[in-house]
Amino acid sequence: MARSRDRLDSPFRQRDRILPKLSINQESFGRASEGFARAMGTGGFLIWMTVFVTLWLTWNSLAPEGWQFDPRNLNFTLLTMILSLQASYAAPLILLAQNRESDRDRVKTEQDRQRAERNLADTEYLAREVVALRLAIEELASKDFVRDELRDLMRELVEELRGDKPSKKSK
Repeated sequence: MARSRDRLDSPFRQRDRILPKLSINQESFGRASEGFARAMGTGGFLIWMTVFVTLWLTWNSLAPEGWQFDPRNLNFTLLTMILSLQASYAAPLILLAQNRESDRDRVKTEQDRQRAERNLADTEYLAREVVALRLAIEELASKDFVRDELRDLMRELVEELRGDKPSKKSK
């Protein structure tokens, strides 16, 4: 019977690995990919890439045949390979940068939602407090009520002092 490591239906154990496991700092790699994507999305990059390709094509078209490193008669094979390599790395790095941006947007949206919920709760609390204050103010004596009560008391006091009315204590 075949040994366990020779079987295709059993996973590799750590010591059976052929290649060592790479440890990549995802945050650093992500920041680098965002920088790369940000640089490729600028007008300066497009201008310098255009200058580079133009010089490449001009040199390999017009220079003497011995000086050409990517001859025209071979359809600029080296340039094609370089641009294909750049595109093959650029696409996944740009996608990685977009994924990180969407993750940040998702976190920001969640924070905005939580902030909106807190604001709503605060607003509802303040509305309840305003209603409570309005009810409490309705129960307070108004200026006119206090004035009338003071007038009545003054009138009673004056009448009592004049002796027109017997005092309440003597009753």
